[in-house]
Amino acid sequence: MAKTITEKIIASHILSGRFIPGFEIGIGIDQTLTQDATGTMAYLQFESMNIPRVRTELSVSYIDHNTIQAGFENADDHRYLQSIAQKFGIYLSRAGNGISHQVHLERFGKPGKTLLGADSHTPMGGALGMLAIGAGGLDVALAMAGKPFYLTTPGVIRINLHGKLPPWISAKDVVLKVLELFTTKGNVGNIFEYGGDGTATLTVPERATIANMGAECGVTTSVFPSDEMTRLFLKAQQRDEDWQEILADPEAEYGRTVNIHLPDLVPLTAKPHSPDHIFPVRDLGDIEVNQVCIGSCTNSSYKDLVTVARILKGRVVHPGVSFIIAPGSRQVLEHLAGEGSLTDLIHSGARLMENACGFCIGNSQSPPSGGVSLRTSNRNFLGRSGTVDAQVYIVSPETAAAAVITGRFTDPRDLGMDYPDVRMPAQFCIDDSLMIKPDDVSEPSSVEIYRGPNIGTPPKNDPFPDKIDGVVGIKVGDKVTTDDIVPAGVRMKYRSNIAKYAKYLFTTLDHHFHKRAKKIKDGGRHNIIVAGSSYGQGSSREHAAICPMFLGVKVVMAKSFERIHSANLINFGIIPLTFTDEEDYDRIAQGDTIEIPDIRKIIRENRKMYVRNISRETTFEVIYNLSERQRTILLAGGAINLSMLPAS
Repeated sequence: MAKTITEKIIASHILSGRFIPGFEIGIGIDQTLTQDATGTMAYLQFESMNIPRVRTELSVSYIDHNTIQAGFENADDHRYLQSIAQKFGIYLSRAGNGISHQVHLERFGKPGKTLLGADSHTPMGGALGMLAIGAGGLDVALAMAGKPFYLTTPGVIRINLHGKLPPWISAKDVVLKVLELFTTKGNVGNIFEYGGDGTATLTVPERATIANMGAECGVTTSVFPSDEMTRLFLKAQQRDEDWQEILADPEAEYGRTVNIHLPDLVPLTAKPHSPDHIFPVRDLGDIEVNQVCIGSCTNSSYKDLVTVARILKGRVVHPGVSFIIAPGSRQVLEHLAGEGSLTDLIHSGARLMENACGFCIGNSQSPPSGGVSLRTSNRNFLGRSGTVDAQVYIVSPETAAAAVITGRFTDPRDLGMDYPDVRMPAQFCIDDSLMIKPDDVSEPSSVEIYRGPNIGTPPKNDPFPDKIDGVVGIKVGDKVTTDDIVPAGVRMKYRSNIAKYAKYLFTTLDHHFHKRAKKIKDGGRHNIIVAGSSYGQGSSREHAAICPMFLGVKVVMAKSFERIHSANLINFGIIPLTFTDEEDYDRIAQGDTIEIPDIRKIIRENRKMYVRNISRETTFEVIYNLSERQRTILLAGGAINLSMLPAS
């Protein structure tokens, strides 16, 4: 039987269930990655499992998020992560080595392998023909303990790329076109699988940009074939032995097929405040630009930054623009320096940031009040940049460079210059000296784990109650992101201190939520969150479930949920309920008293569930889609509580 690339990789890793779309399967995980913002809690959870050493082929801990160390918290977390890596057999990529996804692509990614990462942009590994999936930290901790990763068997959507990219059009424009076609809604439970003659013309870094931003569509992951272009990339990384060819069978069947003709594309942008708010750059009119930020895991490769350097060579940044560059890895930076491109960027007036996430996650380089910022990153959610009233546009490196020169939104085709012909190096600079290998520690048992005063213990939940007696603590609208639920930026340093971090829940939407939720909990009642569609989109941060659990949230009712957040809620003993009739959302108000009698029995027996709104004297039906495994987790009060976790 003909198979897709997705089916081939899953078939070689499936441990439970069958490949039937809509049904749960468990797959073995070869590799894991964490970053310092999610990793601290993930490793605290892993410690609680009493496993002497990770049971994956490879696990890597990256320090790439909280590198602006204002205060002791982040520095302490980094020391904790280093000691954990030494003790449990984990590679540690030190601060300055680069962004997790870029470095993993360069040094560890292998075609045909499974990768589970505590970061929503882990699917960037699909550029190498991996099945790379983002998940909450607890799921990654379980994978490191040798447990399967469970997911709903995905539907597979084929995206055929035809032809070749014309000058001034880049991979960023391709994925912005994908977001225009698919939007950020309605794609949960699917995988994008790329093919077509145009795919063979794209380098691995270009494929990485496209795979990276599939996450904004809400798909499980994106995957490219492993072909000759893949082999050339791995050869340039001195990893020839890691290559294998993986192609879809010619007669493979897909749930849907979409065709994109690369020669027809134009420079695109995502307008504020959503990655799917897509418009041609030429249609925007004369907009003054105050800031340009080039980098993030999406567009910080050698090809991206050399292209920008050649566009700007001999030119100087416009007086009204603050120009930021952040290479994706030390490898990229060394290449730029060695061939002179870094000098060209510095001469143009670029401000060189760390090889880290930086501006993308809002912990540095916030725009001015009401400012217009053009960024090559993947998200432009309201307030994510650190400036609530900023207007953040997502663009390609080429469009970003054009604005650096003109000080205004400019289609790069209008610059009146030849498009730079940037070729990939036949050999990359290989320097793994900032990667601490687990084999460097001869006696892991003797390693003492460092714990700073900001590092707590993972909070545990009570078993799920027999009935829900609750109050709607907050009602929110559509497309509420994990940034809205629990902020990133300067607050990320509290991610290993849940009691502190929980104080900032929903602060972008309602500064009074924490006080109100604590009052409900202290009064012996359950907190309930009511939301619109696509609740929990964006980052994989499990803190958007842990912090609500800490404040007594037991139920989230929404029109629809995003995959990772829904799984995180269940992992921490919160049930995600979907309105059968979306109009029932309009019939609930913040402060309403809600009851669900016999909920524990209903979940155990997998029966229909009805919610009583005592305040309005109404009853309505809700849907919950839980596997037997998920019901067990939920009733226990979360995965940490289960006795099925590895024993000491």
